Amino acid sequence: MSIVIPAMNEANAIGGVVSGLRAAAPWREILVVDDGSTDDTAARAGAAGACVIRHPYNKGNGAAVKSGIRRAGGDFVVIIDADGQHPPEDAQRIAARLGEYDLVIGARSPATQATSARRAGNAMLNRLASYLTGRPIPDLTSGFRGARTECLREFMHLLPNGFSTPTTTTLAFIKAGYNVAFEPVHARQRAGQSKIRFARDGARFFLILLKVVTLFSPLRIFLPISASSFAVGSLYGLWNMAANGKIPNGAVILILFAVSVFLVGLVSEQIASLRFEGPKK
Repeated sequence: MSIVIPAMNEANAIGGVVSGLRAAAPWREILVVDDGSTDDTAARAGAAGACVIRHPYNKGNGAAVKSGIRRAGGDFVVIIDADGQHPPEDAQRIAARLGEYDLVIGARSPATQATSARRAGNAMLNRLASYLTGRPIPDLTSGFRGARTECLREFMHLLPNGFSTPTTTTLAFIKAGYNVAFEPVHARQRAGQSKIRFARDGARFFLILLKVVTLFSPLRIFLPISASSFAVGSLYGLWNMAANGKIPNGAVILILFAVSVFLVGLVSEQIASLRFEGPKK
């Protein structure tokens, strides 16, 4: 069991996180990926007993996670935040379920998430993901998770360098048919300030929504839109035909729009399926 901790300017918390994990269980290794920190995060992680991987500049949380996955020597990887939110006991509970499950996600309760805006955004993502996958997803964006290493490496080509890595891995595992479980965890108050800002990252959040839709289950979005447009156009055209003896241009446009959306959704669904075949060897 390998532990991977992506970290950027977390000098105040990283030493305690590593020490707590080392005291909790005999992990194979604890890998701290220092993502271009400008403080002494790397030094404190190393002093606490972690193996430190350093990025020469900041690449993003997802890039740090990928560096850790590439270096991990264990059959399973537990990914935990460097800010001290998650107690070592929760890491043990997640690790205990690996083997039976290929991916175990630490599901936070909404009350432990920092702001009302963050809670609303995560709730929207959770509902969308639940609809796309056909199963309840209580916490799509939690970065606290454990997974089978070979399965994570199977999806490395899909993982972004930014903060949507948890979203991508969760949906990728479910779409690929792997066993996925959610383990309730309690998130403590983090040390320091969050790297995510609502105003700055609002556009990224919108892009994550678009990516989730187009990458994983396009037809579950495109088909209802197409069917609604076709139904409205057909009813509008029939009503005008009966009342005025002609089909209006608006009805024709709605029906053509419905056909176009359906065809785009069909092509998108095929492309999404091809992406999960993995990279060519």
